[in-house]
Order: sequence, then C-alpha cells, then structure tokens
Amino acid sequence: MTDHEVTQIGAPDAWRDHFGGFVPARSRDGRRVVDHELAMQYIGMTANALLPGEDAGYWHTHAAIEELYVFLEGRGQMGLDEEVVDVEAGTVVRVGQGVWRTWRAVPDSPTELRWLCIRAGGDQLPHIPDDSTRDPDRPMPW
Repeated sequence: MTDHEVTQIGAPDAWRDHFGGFVPARSRDGRRVVDHELAMQYIGMTANALLPGEDAGYWHTHAAIEELYVFLEGRGQMGLDEEVVDVEAGTVVRVGQGVWRTWRAVPDSPTELRWLCIRAGGDQLPHIPDDSTRDPDRPMPW
C-alpha cells in the first residue's frame, strides 16, 4: 500500500458553491480547506472564490506559517502590510511570517476571483530537494 490520497475539489467555476472554513463560526461560501479532507502533514491548501466586489472582511498574519497565493481567474487586490498589490490570473504572491494580509475581488472583475492558498511551516526547504531519489530506468506507467 502506498501513502497517497486523492480528492476532487471540482473545477474552479464550482468553488463558490462550497461552504467551508477552518472553524464553523468563520466559514463562508467559496472556501474549501482541502487539508481538512486529506491527511496533510506539512502543507495545507484552500481553494477560494470571491464574487466581484467581495472582500475577505478581515486582516490576518501568521507567526510560523508561510503562504503562497496562486491566482487562477478574475481580478483583485491584496493588502500586504501597507502595500496594495493588483492580482489576476497568473499572479503568484508569497507572504512570509509576520506580514499582515487581506484580499478582495475588484468590483469590475469579469469573473469571480479564484485562487489557491498553499500554507506550510516548519523547516526551511532546500533550494534543490535533497530527499529525492530518481530512477530513470523505471518504466513509465502509461
């Protein structure tokens, strides 16, 4: 038996239909905490969708967790401490520990603002993974 799991979060245009969050009192439409569905150990991920004109409604920061926001569709903005950064499909934003962050879909966004937020903590990752083993002679399964 191998250590892997598979889940289906649906196409991005269906993400808004999911109601979820980290705790029930702060759950909302358009948030799916994928690491609550899989046995994640060192990373976490949410799939998110905001309607045009909708914002997070709060700021937050992390003491130990680093986040990577990967924007897939729509147009929006992120507040990062005192700076506002425009985001759209293809924008990737890394946010380190201690940085205050919030986000919104701009009112004239042509679609929902959709993104993945990948969270990790713990030890620093090496530039080149030093825990991998390659086998170029192993046949491909397809």
